[in-house]
Amino acid sequence: AALPNAPAASSGPPKAAQPSAALAATTPAAPTLAGGLARGTTDAADRALYAGDQAYFADELARAKAEYRRGLRLAPNDPAPRLGLLRVELAETNIPTDYAAAPKNPRILSLLKRLEELHAHNPDYGAVEVEHGRVLLILGQGDDAVATLARGAALSPADPEAESALGVALIATGKPVEAIPHLHRAAEFDPNTADRQRNLGTAYLLIGQVHDAIQAYRRAVALAPNDARAHSDLGTAYLAESTIDKAVVELGRAVEIDPTRATFRANLSYAALLTGDFARAADQAKQAVRLDPKLGTAWLSLGTAEARRGHYDEAEQAFRRALSIDPEDPRAKTNLEELAELRKKQGK
Repeated sequence: AALPNAPAASSGPPKAAQPSAALAATTPAAPTLAGGLARGTTDAADRALYAGDQAYFADELARAKAEYRRGLRLAPNDPAPRLGLLRVELAETNIPTDYAAAPKNPRILSLLKRLEELHAHNPDYGAVEVEHGRVLLILGQGDDAVATLARGAALSPADPEAESALGVALIATGKPVEAIPHLHRAAEFDPNTADRQRNLGTAYLLIGQVHDAIQAYRRAVALAPNDARAHSDLGTAYLAESTIDKAVVELGRAVEIDPTRATFRANLSYAALLTGDFARAADQAKQAVRLDPKLGTAWLSLGTAEARRGHYDEAEQAFRRALSIDPEDPRAKTNLEELAELRKKQGK
């Protein structure tokens, strides 16, 4: 059977839910957003920054751009609105903020150059370093990204986004143990955002601390009950714990919320296999491969489900499709060999 598709850390600022408001230390105080650029003062430029942050985290990019531009007009020497506009531009590319997601993309390279220029004029502004590090991660420059994000976190004490971005970069570069304290701090600084808990859970799952991962994912689900990713992550952690019935419930909920995500259906198919519900496993796998024909784990689950139902021709087709996607996948080769042996014994 195919292994489940593992949860992924979220390397960009949370977008599914608006971050919790926090009071700035200035007097008089104005609201700010965790990970935002507003400083909590009452001047018109900072109010524009706050409005831009609200729109940015709500994924209303046109409004965010307008508000950051207003902030720039009001405070032309402030690097914050310039950084806000660069954040919006990155979001507009629709490129995932994942490790090596776009190593040669000209728009990302252009953003990198402008972030470097902004940093050169504002070397002590931590938020610039955070965005700079995130762009380096997208370009696949892992070590430089980690070093830059570490500087950003040092310059931005108590900033959940700085700690979270550094933790995610450490996960991406194969250092989940080092990531955990940063992700813990991000969750402590911003306890009401589900993505902080999801990232922490992913780090725990990667180092085999399944119980801690489940606790973090449960908090994420409680914070964002309609977030399909949170349910999927919790279900995957339950699979790792071999708590299959709970896994089926959570993975099923993820599919209900977002039926278009192939990996969610592939994971549910795998869980159904473990419960012996081969019809459901086959159905979910078929829907997964319709959504993403190159998802090898779904083809493996489909082949296993069909083999268990005695549909050997369909099983062989699915296993061969998985092998064509990844000719080095030992699971596909082993499954084909076992299927051939089974057919030989049964004369089919």
